[in-house]
Amino acid sequence: MADGGSTRDKPWLIRTYAGHSSAAGSNALYRSNLAKGQTGLSVAFDLPTQTGYDPDHVLAKGEVGKVGVPVPHLGEMRKLFEGIPLDEMNTSMTINATAMWLLAMYQVVAEEQAIAAGTDPAETLRKLSGTTQNDIIKEYLSRGTYVFPPAASMRLTVDTIAYTVTNVPKWNPINICSYHLQEAGATTVQELAFAMSTAIAVLDAVRDSGQVPAEKFGDVVARISFFVNAGVRFVEEMCKMRAFVRLWDEVTEQRYGVSDPKQRRFRYGVQVNSLGLTEAQPENNVQRIVLEMLGVTLSKDARARAIQLPAWNEALGLPRPWDQQWSLRIQQVLAFESDLLEYDDLFRGSVVVEAKVDQLVRDAYAEMDRIAELGGAVAAVESGYMKSALVASHAERRKRIETGEDKIIGVNSFTETEPNPLLADLDAAIQTADPAAESAAIETVRAWKAQRDDNAVSAALENLRKVAKSNDNLMPATLECVRAGVTTGEWSGALREEFGEYRAPTGVTGVSSAPDGAAIAEVRAAVQRTGDELGRRLRLLVGKPGLDGHSNGAEQVAVRARDVGFEVIYQGIRLTPAQIVAAAVEEDVHCVGLSILSGSHMELIPDVLDRLRDAGASDVPVIVGGIVPDGDARALREAGVAAVFTPKDYGLTEIMARIVDVIRTANGLDPLA
Repeated sequence: MADGGSTRDKPWLIRTYAGHSSAAGSNALYRSNLAKGQTGLSVAFDLPTQTGYDPDHVLAKGEVGKVGVPVPHLGEMRKLFEGIPLDEMNTSMTINATAMWLLAMYQVVAEEQAIAAGTDPAETLRKLSGTTQNDIIKEYLSRGTYVFPPAASMRLTVDTIAYTVTNVPKWNPINICSYHLQEAGATTVQELAFAMSTAIAVLDAVRDSGQVPAEKFGDVVARISFFVNAGVRFVEEMCKMRAFVRLWDEVTEQRYGVSDPKQRRFRYGVQVNSLGLTEAQPENNVQRIVLEMLGVTLSKDARARAIQLPAWNEALGLPRPWDQQWSLRIQQVLAFESDLLEYDDLFRGSVVVEAKVDQLVRDAYAEMDRIAELGGAVAAVESGYMKSALVASHAERRKRIETGEDKIIGVNSFTETEPNPLLADLDAAIQTADPAAESAAIETVRAWKAQRDDNAVSAALENLRKVAKSNDNLMPATLECVRAGVTTGEWSGALREEFGEYRAPTGVTGVSSAPDGAAIAEVRAAVQRTGDELGRRLRLLVGKPGLDGHSNGAEQVAVRARDVGFEVIYQGIRLTPAQIVAAAVEEDVHCVGLSILSGSHMELIPDVLDRLRDAGASDVPVIVGGIVPDGDARALREAGVAAVFTPKDYGLTEIMARIVDVIRTANGLDPLA
């Protein structure tokens, strides 16, 4: 429309990213949110489910039900969606390495619902709509919930796409996910180029697999969706989305010959920037969330199809239902109270916007060409190029924040504040995951295994291994496993046997983040002097215990520690407390730094402390970084942790100085003036 009036565009899908503790509890939360006006579901799975472990696995300790809902078998998937008709729901599932498995369980639950209702299960499958995230390439770069090597992971993605295009035609089998790239440090151009290069790698693999006839390839392109991040620079974010639209249209037409403009449409969902939310003055996060939402809604030509907003207090811990409701209402006010949906695109013909979009497209193509010269996105992962580029970009961003060039209100500028009444009772300002969730989940797995047909399970797993050795599509064998009662850990374990596991490059080598100035020189001198007094160069072990794969903070600590003179031992993500302690003893380190953002700190860190004592290394100080509520931080210090750093501690150089002080105290050295 040219001006306001009664005709309005249909709003985007309004979602809330949710799920924790248990399937039954998450189901109640979903039904409550739907009753409040949410129009789609966005399911958060816990880290064991995402990385293919049952709740009783050693690596699952402390992680069950923390950042999402545990779904170790079909019985829990049934509970998760009880009373929610899946043929009427649009469901997004944040799942990657185990995407095929979770989609298979979702399909079987939908079929069971159809049978119970007396309808045709095949017709129900044709109605299912939603998305599995299933972009494994970005997992190697940012989020860390990969399991298998890149080639095997790509096969699982291709098989899922080929299966759904025929059998579940309204389903989006993959979200090409640039969201976590931005959180890992990507510039706008890197976000565009890395996402497009990933999409090219996926589409090339589907085409080359021979599973989809050439005449149906347009259907594949039409079901590829994207999941993006929207930062607070909302004008640039809006231009980024317009650049995405143009790039996708050109790539799919020119490279793949898709002639139907509807099939080339750029379809994307959004989670606005969660890691950009601040622990300091967290009330400021509300306006950040609003601005970030505007970046993906103001431009009709590049408007999101689905939006989920974080809660204002996510930097403090797990949001309460009321906090999630606040974010839901933010979307509803824009969609239903404002006049935004009554107008055509507001920026079409803007000289400023068109110039910015042109520049982004040119720069993105240049970076895409660079990745293509390396052999494509998979090769650029395996070589470490993409990861190193992200770590370097993130280091530059951190440097700008530390120097004050980039202002973060309430963090490095305008820090004076009135007391926040929302935080008067800090322990009540966030929700705590059910501490009994882990033991309950372990019991459900044991009970599930006790009542199933072991012969059927063995036969299904043997068939899965057989198909994995062939070139056949893995989805039918996976569905057989679901129906036989196989667990998430058993399905993943069988494929681990065939495909092996993988450790992605850390990306910290050769990167520097240190700003110039007296402060950094002073810390370098302190590191040198302390090392001289102790008779050797200071060694810092940076460890990621448990399944939390968000390694951005750990990587930046490792880079800055090396910059100031530490010898840094960083072995990447997904380590057990036993492995971390073994490395600390073997490397004879002066300090152990542990990074956890998943909420498992109260289980995993005391385990590390106990194991250090058992190994005769109780004199090695332990420091902790992550999203740690104040009450937990006090308990950790009482347990023996030397220092706790949270998102409000943004100054890496100051953190390095604190680490030196911790080492000097632990070794009986006088404090430095």
